[in-house]
Formats: sequence, C-alpha cells, structure tokens
Amino acid sequence: MYRRRRIAVVVLMALILGVLGVGVSAAVVAVGSNAAGEAAATPATAPETTPSGDASTPSAAPTETASATPTATPTPSCDPHLITVAASTDKAVYGPSEKPLFTLKVTNGNPIPCEVNVGTKQMEFLVVSGVDRIFSSKDCQATAEDLPKTIAAGGSETANFPWSRVRSIEGCKAATVQPKPGIYVLTASLGATTSSKAVFELK
Repeated sequence: MYRRRRIAVVVLMALILGVLGVGVSAAVVAVGSNAAGEAAATPATAPETTPSGDASTPSAAPTETASATPTATPTPSCDPHLITVAASTDKAVYGPSEKPLFTLKVTNGNPIPCEVNVGTKQMEFLVVSGVDRIFSSKDCQATAEDLPKTIAAGGSETANFPWSRVRSIEGCKAATVQPKPGIYVLTASLGATTSSKAVFELK
C-alpha cells in the first residue's frame, strides 16, 4: 500500500514536470516567434552615406562660350594705280592745212566709282619730235582749274584739245620756228599719270 502511494506520487510529479516542461517550451517558442516578428517589423538601418556635394549645387559652373566679335568689313577705296590715261589723235596723218585733234581719255579701273580731278590744272598734252620738245598745253595756259568728277567703275571721261600746229615754250615765250612736216609723238598726262605714246605725222 505504501509502495503504491510512492509510485502514485512519483507518477504525479512526473506529470507535473512534464506539464511544466511543455509550458516552458511553449513560452520559449512564443518568445522566439515574437522576437523574430519584431525583427521583421523593424527594417534594418541603412548605412549613412555622405554625399560628395550638395545636390542643389552643380559641381562645376557651366562654361559660357564667348560670342565671336564681328569683323568689320573694310570700306573699299580707290586705287590710284587703276586710274589710267590714254592719248590719241583723230587721224594718223594730217595734210598741210589740217589741224590735229588730241584726245585724253581717263578710265577708272576700280570696281567702285572714283572721284578723279579732270580739270585743266591736272591735264597736259605734250608733243615731241625725237628729243625736241615741240608743244605743251600748259605753256600758254591762261587759266588752270580743278574739276573733280566721279567716274563709274570701268567708266571713262575724255577731253579734247585742238592743236594749231604751233610750237610753244615754257612761260609762253614767242617761238620763231614752227613745226615742220615729220613724225611727232603725243603723250597726255593727268596729274602724275601719263599715257603711252600716240604717233602721228604732219605733211
């Protein structure tokens, strides 16, 4: 009887301990599950990163492209070397009573209109025979005037001078000898520009 009681006590205690063990295990599992839930609910803290620069401030200022300075177009000017002079006579041969008509032609070879002084102050008709100076329109010129005139690009102006077949001397001195029949050479000048030679004959 006594032994039965002891066995019953032992069995009872075993049951109690078993119940306690199951409760502790359940509690441990509950605690573990709770901890895992909290861990899942709380996101991991991302590592802080320090930005290399302020996002609102550009890392480099934009480079401004300087606008090109417009090149001034030079105003074309007249080249005096392109102002040419030509001399001519109305005939190649003149009879004893015929008087030659000399012509000076000035041409503007510039691509733009040019102002040229075509006045008698700048103009000269010169006749020579060999080395002998026969006649100059400046020798007995009563008045000499300036006459600026605009000549179109590629255009020309002419001036005519009738020669009375007389000799002249600088200062308009009297000449005792008159031109004789023969070959003569005419040149025309306008300022510093002189024409090529125009050859004619007096009978």
